[in-house]
Amino acid sequence: MLETVRGPRQLIVGEGVAQNIPRVVAECGSRVLIVTDRVLLGQPRVAGIVAAVREKVEVVGVFADATPDVPLTDVALAVSVAAEVDADVILAIGGGTVIDLAKIVGVIRCHGGTPRDFYGESKVPGPTLPLVAVPTTSGTGSELTPVSVLTDPDRELKVGVSSVHIVPDFAIVDPELTYTCPATVTAHSGIDAFCHAVESYTARPRPHGPRDPVEQVFLGRNPITDHYALLAAERIARSLPPVVRDGGDKNARADMSYGSMLAGLAFSHAGNGAPHALQYPIGAATHTPHGLGVGLLLPYALDAARDAIGDRLAVLAGVCGLDVSDASDAEAADTFLTWLHELLADIGIPATLADIGVARADLPRFAEMAGGVTRLIQNHPGPTDTASLTAILEAAWTGDRTRTS
Repeated sequence: MLETVRGPRQLIVGEGVAQNIPRVVAECGSRVLIVTDRVLLGQPRVAGIVAAVREKVEVVGVFADATPDVPLTDVALAVSVAAEVDADVILAIGGGTVIDLAKIVGVIRCHGGTPRDFYGESKVPGPTLPLVAVPTTSGTGSELTPVSVLTDPDRELKVGVSSVHIVPDFAIVDPELTYTCPATVTAHSGIDAFCHAVESYTARPRPHGPRDPVEQVFLGRNPITDHYALLAAERIARSLPPVVRDGGDKNARADMSYGSMLAGLAFSHAGNGAPHALQYPIGAATHTPHGLGVGLLLPYALDAARDAIGDRLAVLAGVCGLDVSDASDAEAADTFLTWLHELLADIGIPATLADIGVARADLPRFAEMAGGVTRLIQNHPGPTDTASLTAILEAAWTGDRTRTS
């Protein structure tokens, strides 16, 4: 046995816990950079948090121009604001984009250089600025994870900075901050969280040497990640469609916050797989939301690997509330994949890559690019050669699951 569990120094979850943010921030430092976006800054709850933080610390700088997918221009601007206030702590309030931006700002603030110096796994040389992460969506799990995903204009796909040193110090997860999240964002972030749970549970298990937990970030599934992943899948499966239909459903919002958090804990060790790796070039080419892309790709990637994970798909079927008590593993796996397609349609995820503007001629190139995202693709339980990945994309382009085999 050789495993590791990664997470924040303290995780605080529940309705109303946002009231603790000013105190937690003040205990970490006195010169604060707040990272958020303009829409959130205009909301009463977030504006109230910012005002309360100003009362507790000496200096506050606010970068509220975070834009989707963390372009490098945003990083440079946020680093400048951090320098202006000589920030010694960062507070991130927002979705995955905001928290990922805050992570890389902390890296550069402490270690200098540019984001490109830290692409890949375990390139961050040591601890960064204290980071208090407060999610306003239920999806990315970035408040718990060792990953920051960025968009580099010189590359055709998103890039990741992965390091144990960028896990936020404090994660404060308050479902009340998600109540104003629009239905589309709720759907896209929610299915992203479901992908985290399922990809973690079906990730390829890998043997480890004593140095691996330090030198690598994603290490494959283990019994601990299985536990978190299944709890996450259960909560998200029962609550995602209701919360997309009715954003005021407080019980469903709480389930989604909790499920997203559990899924983040799962994939911080197990890692994500083919849906995430394939989405990187597709998202960059189509400028479509991350959650939409990984959700669309998930059933096709799972179907391609079902010979290796049929028993696990059967378990997921039961966890997600499907009646498979008298079914064989193969039948239960098929029931799960059919239900998954129906779930995606129910929450408004397009059925095929053609629907989001992907050119069929680009599929082999996208497959080859995804195959180079080693930290993700090594976790896929099925074949990962370019031909096999192209088959997954062909199936997702046509909507024909049989093309994966």
